[in-house]
Amino acid sequence: MLCRPSPLGTGPPTTWSATVRTPDEPTAVADRILDRYRTFAVVGASNRPNRPSHGVMGVLERHGYHVIPVTPTASEVRGHQAYPALASVPEPIDVVDIFRRSDAAGEHVDEAVAVGARAVWMQLGVIDEAAAQRARDAGLEVVMDRCPAIELSRREGERASA
Repeated sequence: MLCRPSPLGTGPPTTWSATVRTPDEPTAVADRILDRYRTFAVVGASNRPNRPSHGVMGVLERHGYHVIPVTPTASEVRGHQAYPALASVPEPIDVVDIFRRSDAAGEHVDEAVAVGARAVWMQLGVIDEAAAQRARDAGLEVVMDRCPAIELSRREGERASA
């Protein structure tokens, strides 16, 4: 399983706040992140192959991204050393990809700001508008309620049909 659909089931995933009106803006932000940044710290990474974080890490790797698992429950995920928190990662992080419940996402967004990440990506079903706004206010790009594996697939489809 890669990404789960939004638990609301009310249509396509969204990444925009109430202040953004164009449906193309979330796609543009996702594309910009995927084009500009190469290192993804995956918060909530899992060793279990049936977990979405495990599959998404594999997709990111196959597309040439460097992945860093962040989880307090494992020392290694998919052959990569895991770290218990973002602050313990010894290298620069471009994107913090959050696989946590919405009520826990804000803590990790704040950690992303503190470690100097350039973007925050909240997975499908992970929605925290206040945390997203804090990240934007700190200068980070934000994607919310979307999956990078799905976005990469969309981009491949667009290239194939061009």
